[in-house]
Amino acid sequence: MRSRREKAERFRSLHQPGHPVVLVNAWDAISARIIESLGFGAVATTSAGIAFLEGFPDGQRIGRAEMLAGVARICRAVDVPVTADLEGGYGETLDDAIATAEGAIEAGAIGLNFEDGSDDPERLIDARLQAERIRAIRRVADQHGVPLVINARTDVFLNRVGGEGGRMDETLERGRLYHAAGADCIFVPGVTDARSIEQLVRDIGAPLNILVNATAPPLEEMKRLGVARVSLGARPMLSALAAFRDVAIQVRDVGTFSSMANAMTHADANALFE
Repeated sequence: MRSRREKAERFRSLHQPGHPVVLVNAWDAISARIIESLGFGAVATTSAGIAFLEGFPDGQRIGRAEMLAGVARICRAVDVPVTADLEGGYGETLDDAIATAEGAIEAGAIGLNFEDGSDDPERLIDARLQAERIRAIRRVADQHGVPLVINARTDVFLNRVGGEGGRMDETLERGRLYHAAGADCIFVPGVTDARSIEQLVRDIGAPLNILVNATAPPLEEMKRLGVARVSLGARPMLSALAAFRDVAIQVRDVGTFSSMANAMTHADANALFE
């Protein structure tokens, strides 16, 4: 079994522009085991998925301890590297960033998403403060000997912060600042058009993470554009929940059960943990 350091270094090495690491985000032990069993080289958690599982809405409404407990369950379930979506660190101070980084290492993660959004969707955390928080996370990682792969997320486009004309400039400025502070990868959710992706890849000067949806460019196009990391976010869980809802609706409204025809077998699910 590889050490935590080896797992982190292996995961970092997968961030190759033009040959992106693809992350199908897990929300619990069995979803993580399915991802691992299909040959994916790493597992990423979805913060929204873990929050929903624990009975909270998305958006840092779940506490740090509850989120990290969900991350720890996933880390225990698989042997591949696990990177944890830890939102904005559950507070805006340096101490919050430090506590979150220490908790991620204790939970077994070798990387984390760290975003600059705030409780107010129209406001982002000050970019220079966020850079200091990233430096603090890097120091924690160095102190523990676990070289956390920091995926610094900026929500300029996702939250439509500021005027449309200035969003690219603001994103580029934040991305460069976060990379200089120690982030390994820059995550820009809310952008899926080829022209913007190409500019981000060219002008940030760091590996770029794109969050995809059903209408995003295909993986081959992401490769051509130079993307280094592709995330599916909460959508795999939401797709599973939609299938569950369809089963319940068919039973309620029609009284038949054909929507369960494609269900995973009990034996196959059981085998994931044997």
